[in-house]
Amino acid sequence: MTIVAAVVVGLAALLHGYIFWMESLAWTRPAIWRRFGIRDQQTAETIRPMAYNQGFYNLFLGVGAAVGLVLFLTGSEDAGRALVLFCTGAMVAAAAVLLTTGRSYVTAALTQGTLPLIGFLLFLFV
Repeated sequence: MTIVAAVVVGLAALLHGYIFWMESLAWTRPAIWRRFGIRDQQTAETIRPMAYNQGFYNLFLGVGAAVGLVLFLTGSEDAGRALVLFCTGAMVAAAAVLLTTGRSYVTAALTQGTLPLIGFLLFLFV
């Protein structure tokens, strides 16, 4: 079960790294900002600083989960588990907050929150 938990948390970390890339590095591409429901270039430029900042939150959560995995798998099990649980819990909480912004965000919230939730639950039992 440890391997499954580690793979799921690793995938959640990679997903949040990808979200970072979209929000902070590739935001100027119309294909990217359209994925976030933005309909025109002017609006995308207006919210670009917010997306940039938000992307870094995702990066930090992903890196934190990855570092937690490394710690857990290399012998610092308590510290690693604590970091994994904190980061995946924060990912799930962020997805829950996203749900409160409207029905149009259900798919995004499920995408953002499902892997971290599964990883969190699995890490409770390893």
